[in-house]
Amino acid sequence: MNKTTSLIALAAVAALVAVGGGAWWLGMQQGMGHSTPSPQPAAAITASATASDDPSLWTIPQGEDATRRHIRESLKAGDVDPATGRRILNYHDPMVPGKNFEAPAKSPFMDMMLVPRYAGGDAADASTVTVSPRIQQNLGLRTAPVVEGSLVSEVTAVGNVAWNERERVELSSRAMGFVEKLHVKAALDRVAAGAPLAELYVPDWVAAQEEYLALARLSGPGTDALQDAARQRMRQAGMTPAHIQRVVSSGVVQPRFTLTAPIAGIVSELMVREGATVMPGMTLMRLQGTRTVWAEGAVPESQAALLQPGARVRTTSPGAPGQTFEGQVQALLPEVDAVTRTIRARVELANPQGRLVPGMLVSMRLDRPKAAATLLVPSDAVIHTGRRSVVMVAEEGGRFRPVEVTAGLEAGGQTEISAGLQMGQRVVLSGQFLIDSEASLRGLEARLNQEPAPTSTSTAPRYTTDAVVNALSGNTVTLTHPPIPALKWPQMQMDFKLPPRAQQPRDLEAGDRLQIEFEMQDGDVPRITSLQRVAPEPRQ
Repeated sequence: MNKTTSLIALAAVAALVAVGGGAWWLGMQQGMGHSTPSPQPAAAITASATASDDPSLWTIPQGEDATRRHIRESLKAGDVDPATGRRILNYHDPMVPGKNFEAPAKSPFMDMMLVPRYAGGDAADASTVTVSPRIQQNLGLRTAPVVEGSLVSEVTAVGNVAWNERERVELSSRAMGFVEKLHVKAALDRVAAGAPLAELYVPDWVAAQEEYLALARLSGPGTDALQDAARQRMRQAGMTPAHIQRVVSSGVVQPRFTLTAPIAGIVSELMVREGATVMPGMTLMRLQGTRTVWAEGAVPESQAALLQPGARVRTTSPGAPGQTFEGQVQALLPEVDAVTRTIRARVELANPQGRLVPGMLVSMRLDRPKAAATLLVPSDAVIHTGRRSVVMVAEEGGRFRPVEVTAGLEAGGQTEISAGLQMGQRVVLSGQFLIDSEASLRGLEARLNQEPAPTSTSTAPRYTTDAVVNALSGNTVTLTHPPIPALKWPQMQMDFKLPPRAQQPRDLEAGDRLQIEFEMQDGDVPRITSLQRVAPEPRQ
């Protein structure tokens, strides 16, 4: 019984093994039949290759595939790619701009293949950047022509009113005498031209006048010479020609002298009082004319070169609302304030009604003399990098060329261009910073105006991304980063140059998650400008 049961069990096992083996073989045959690709005509493959998009729109993986195909087909720079029908200009690493290669190969900087650049695409001109019409519309690119003209600008300044010292008159005593009467009693009194100021009694003039009158009564030969000598002694005594004429015409001694105002103005200083004794040369009073005044405004030294003596000035003051005072720049004082870096411009203003007085605050608008005609562009079109000025020139076919220019004065939203442009060219007004960034990535900045120029790391575009540390080696770190759309980079592992050790987190090691900011370097790996460690993602 036991033997029979054992035989039955062995037979069942054998049957199961046979059925399983047959099913496995049948499944393998069916699977191989489904996975084996059907043969495809060579013409179909060629048609697929030639139907590729514009190489200027290729992604980095597409460019790497093209380079591998060039290696297989022994193509190099200068040959025509049969798949695209375009001539190969050179090969480059998109992540290390400015370095071109003549043959297809692996990048010496990154763990990736070089990418070809073709003629007829965005690289038809190695010194231009091409933007498709659709992208131009999306970016809202606007251009403006380069025109010829001259800037009409003005300089504004704030200053204070002061007396015009050139209209100051000092009245002094001509001889020893006594002040018998003052017609002005206090300083700052207003006087009119010719108005009496003081009456003086001068004893020394009496003897000279009596001598002349005695000689005037004589007649005979030689008396004329004696009379002339007597007049000369009266002049030497200090008498004015008008006073001498009164003595001659009246024939009476005139011991008293009336001092009159030679100009209209105010008595700025009064040094004598009635009854005072005065000596020869002693100052009696000072008169200040008010017909014109000075206004001294502080002009930045950068704008002082725009002004010249004689420039017209329009001035207003809170002390004289609704009134405008005309004048002109009299002088630029040869002194610079070391604190405010300003130069004082002395302006002479007409003051017919005497409204302007010292100490009043005035706002001045100084006209700049009309300059010679030059090229003008909108100020928005000029990119100032600190070391130079650049504009983006729009050319045919959607191409844009960075051009270094020499910028001059700016006024009214326009900037003078003395070198670098020609009349009739068009410059980009909006979106030029994006084009400039693309030009920097392609290394065009180094070929501005056909002359190599050092790149400025301080103005290079910077990019931010998350990354994970894979390895550290000296001042270089290997990171894995996600896709970076601004550079059209896919997710990859690549090397970066670390910032100085003082700017690095402590104990940086493989596996750390970072947030980095980096910039591209000409002929070298990207350089990290700042980085910080971020918390690891929470486990779920």
